[in-house]
Amino acid sequence: MNTLNKQSEQRESLLAASQRQWWKRAVFYQIYPQSFNDENGDGIGDLKGITTKLDYLAELGVDVLWICPIFDSPMIDNGYDVADYRSVNPIFGTDADLDELIAEADKRGMKILLDLVINHCSDQHRWFQTALEHPDSEEAGYFYFRATDNNRPPNNWRSIFGGPAWTRTQDGRWYLHTFAKEQPDLNWENPKLRRQLYDMVNDWLDKGVGGFRVDAITFIKKDLTFASRPAEPGKLYPIDHFQNYPGIHEFLDELKRETFARYDCVTVAEAPGVSPDTFAEYAGPDGHFSMIFDFNWDHNKDVPLKNEPESIASWRKRMFDSLLHTQKYGWSAIFLENHDQARGPDKFLDKANHHRDGVTCLATTYMLLQGSPFVYQGQELGMTNGFRGGIDEFYDVSALNQWHEGLEQGRSAEEMLQELNAYGRDNARTPFPWNAEPNGGFTTGTPWMPLHPDYPNVNAEQAQADEESVWTFYKQLIAFRKKGAWGDTLAFGSFEPAYEKYPGLIAYRRRLDGQTLLVLNNFGGELVLDFGASTDRRVVFANGEAEWTPGGELKLPPYRSVVLAES
Repeated sequence: MNTLNKQSEQRESLLAASQRQWWKRAVFYQIYPQSFNDENGDGIGDLKGITTKLDYLAELGVDVLWICPIFDSPMIDNGYDVADYRSVNPIFGTDADLDELIAEADKRGMKILLDLVINHCSDQHRWFQTALEHPDSEEAGYFYFRATDNNRPPNNWRSIFGGPAWTRTQDGRWYLHTFAKEQPDLNWENPKLRRQLYDMVNDWLDKGVGGFRVDAITFIKKDLTFASRPAEPGKLYPIDHFQNYPGIHEFLDELKRETFARYDCVTVAEAPGVSPDTFAEYAGPDGHFSMIFDFNWDHNKDVPLKNEPESIASWRKRMFDSLLHTQKYGWSAIFLENHDQARGPDKFLDKANHHRDGVTCLATTYMLLQGSPFVYQGQELGMTNGFRGGIDEFYDVSALNQWHEGLEQGRSAEEMLQELNAYGRDNARTPFPWNAEPNGGFTTGTPWMPLHPDYPNVNAEQAQADEESVWTFYKQLIAFRKKGAWGDTLAFGSFEPAYEKYPGLIAYRRRLDGQTLLVLNNFGGELVLDFGASTDRRVVFANGEAEWTPGGELKLPPYRSVVLAES
């Protein structure tokens, strides 16, 4: 080993040793509670339903359960409109049910992450109701109310869910909402409002939750001039929103100082709009949060992914550029799916490749990267998108708003339906299929949303019984990442791109303390890598047979993932 490599590895070892927090070893699992498991038969998933499936999650090998919002809510945006931050929504159970879930998870070595929604609340929250009834009340200062003389909104800002970002009250005032009109934005400029939020966060941490996934946090700072923005030709509203606006770091420093820093907890921020220049402030060693979701390399509808070498190479570049930057300055949460997106196989693979090798190649690619991997419920089964024949089959408020706005702008119903089927949030929100029985074992009642029609063939019971299933592979992959001789390297080791000359290959090395793993994921045609007859590399994990030739060539068929130990 040359001196430069030795010094590099020494730096890597020291850095890793100083930052080996417990959560960097963890694999996270996201639960959408409405759709996970219904214990009381009312058709809606609940907390007791999650508790009864903790053994399933423990067998899979996950460590931290992020549960989407379970606070009291009218459910306009499926819980992201919070009416009471201190009480469990009765549709999910009781406060005692949550206490039981936290305790039972702890017995199995798992922690519970709650979803913290503090950019906005519900219009049914008592703060907002008081503000409506008493314009001069303290609570009125918790929101952005404005009056105008011309019966028009204060400006032309657009809601992310479609339409104007302002709604008028009965007494003629306007209030700001970045999302749905039922989700008024909270005024973070008000120190009394911030104190209320901090006290609530600390009370939950005192109850034993392991931390929070923090929703839409980059929106909390606004442009207080409330000036209109230019709109593109043919558009009704501006496309830009106020993410990571100047002045936000003062709020986030205070939030951490008054809450998270006082506990051994983990915080995961949904932080769109964070630039490379500000990443360290959000997720560096002294950042506002333990990590943020890395949206920079995740595939989305603006960058269509095709199963062609050039397209794979483009995706790889976004991924690698982001990872090379973030490893210098902090920590990221990495994912293929979540409750706001389409299913992974549909985002990343042609339908012809929604097979085991394709899905497990995707899993290996992201699960062994540097960062904290998140598995979304059903992802471990290889679930795919469903199909909805009309807008009346959609449940998501965002989809419904986008549908109406699209029609107003002259888009065709056919075009809108195709887009919502491909990218709509309902794709990930269908009830979890536990078995092939009626309603997939999810409920004994009528499910709040229809199950994916393929649930008799794709369900947990069948997957767990099949040694070659996607579920079994995820279990093995999670164990490989966390346990045994390579656990530290995969949890704390550095990331280094490899073999970038092959456009259909996503390859990288993980290094720590003299150990090196080479991860090969072939998304292109059959590939042969020549390591030479004297190679001492050995296969330590793969999603299928890895064939060596006597001359030291490794054959990789399409969608083969192979992990080699190089030292």
